[in-house]
Amino acid sequence: MSKIIISPSILSADFANLERDIKLVEKAGADWLHVDVMDGHFVPNISIGVPVVKSIRKVTALPLDVHLMIENPEKYVKAFVEAGADILTFHYEAVSDVKNIIDLIKSFNVKAGMSIKPATSYDVVLPYLNSLDLVLVMTVEPGFGGQEFMADSAKKISQIKKSAPDSLIIQVDGGINEQTARICTGYGANSLVAGNYIYKSADISQAVLSLR
Repeated sequence: MSKIIISPSILSADFANLERDIKLVEKAGADWLHVDVMDGHFVPNISIGVPVVKSIRKVTALPLDVHLMIENPEKYVKAFVEAGADILTFHYEAVSDVKNIIDLIKSFNVKAGMSIKPATSYDVVLPYLNSLDLVLVMTVEPGFGGQEFMADSAKKISQIKKSAPDSLIIQVDGGINEQTARICTGYGANSLVAGNYIYKSADISQAVLSLR
């Protein structure tokens, strides 16, 4: 996969003008829309849930890349798929049966992704690489936008890449800007999530372009 998939995080958008901000990244050439779902338990923050995803689906044709930073994600798979999610990414640290939730997500004909926190070793994902569509490497502690990029976490990308099938999407999220994007794609990442770098930019189109 040669094209770098750019997935702007709406966590950094203006929630009072969400449709407007979605249209801005659409026009700028974004490939997906990254939707961070937080429950205040798995991570120390609360963001959005099923009703907002359903509303977003009505105003964009972009694939919805939904990142479940929640406990017991298996309970909400059906609801998020019905709301319009195209990719559902759960956290390795939040589940007891990885294979079960991958199978559950795929039973709804959407892409299944698994994310790992900075402290989690890359090798936990290796047994599932042929079942997953996406692996998300977090380069900040999940929960809040605007954090500083953790370079050591990014090194996991190259380890995963060595064992990954060509079809696997290796996504990275956390502190992504033009410089850190270059580091991550150099390691083998082919999907980048960026929030503040895109939405706080004076030129959103240029920000998206620079990540490629």
